[in-house]
Amino acid sequence: MNHAIARSRALFPGVIACAVVAAAASFLSQHYGAPVMLFALMLGMAMNFLSGQGPCKPGIEFTARQLLRWGVALLGLRITGAQVVSLGWQPVLVVAVSLVLTIGLSMIVARLMGFNILFGLLSGGATAICGASAALALSAALPPHPLKERATLFTVVGVSALSTFTMILYPMLARSLGLDTQTAGIFLGATIHDVAQVVGAGYGMSQQVGDTATLVKLMRVATLLPVILFAVAFTRATGRAGDGPRPPLLPWFTVGFAALVALNSTGWLPKALAQAGSGLSGWLLVAAMAAIGMKTQLRELATVGLRPVVLMVGETVFLAGLALALLRWPH
Repeated sequence: MNHAIARSRALFPGVIACAVVAAAASFLSQHYGAPVMLFALMLGMAMNFLSGQGPCKPGIEFTARQLLRWGVALLGLRITGAQVVSLGWQPVLVVAVSLVLTIGLSMIVARLMGFNILFGLLSGGATAICGASAALALSAALPPHPLKERATLFTVVGVSALSTFTMILYPMLARSLGLDTQTAGIFLGATIHDVAQVVGAGYGMSQQVGDTATLVKLMRVATLLPVILFAVAFTRATGRAGDGPRPPLLPWFTVGFAALVALNSTGWLPKALAQAGSGLSGWLLVAAMAAIGMKTQLRELATVGLRPVVLMVGETVFLAGLALALLRWPH
């Protein structure tokens, strides 16, 4: 009991700071018509000094990780199985082909650029699956290496920065290309790196785009399991296996999302309860976006060389181009 009280006191300042920024972002969005997620991100970045050493840091970290996951899980209350079926085979094809080609090409190019091939697996996996979360999970599955921690840190910072950039750019690109609601959702869900930025970009366009983008994104998150298994098998086959602890193979929020979609599809859940859960999800995601903005330190990218940046930007551009090509192929 005392431990729970002490933890609550430690988290309170940071969580309140994120809630205040989220409330401000919501107010500005309602009065100026711009996406609330974008306001939350920009206001959060303006307050990033709070994420340094100080009383707000634990609560900001908690909001950016745990509350984000709860928010994504609760998004399942907005979606039914009928919507999933209506997406058809196209998103599955786009996700599968993009995953295999992005990771495979990243490993080859990383080797040609003089990096350890596992850096290509790490950065390619982060780009193709779910950003920083995939980078951390894959890093834990890879064997020890003198430069492993630095490579992981760069990948997390780089993929987070690129995810923020694509969250702003890709909706504009989707509009300029005249993509319809479903195609735009598939494109955003198949190309933006982190879950939070997919949610921000998708719901910034419309609820329908956001629902589709979230479904497609969580298809990508689910591929974390086979990719980690591949990483373990690859390192063992090449004599690089390590004995470090392994992370959970499937994030719990993905399971929660799927369970709530299934529950919502039965029609047994009272509509008022589903709406309340959906509203809570929105608040949690805006607060998490504010926290992610507070944690964003783009200047950290300046501490590494140019080649890793070129590799990760190349992976991002390749993924976007491949997804657009696959989406236009049947037409």
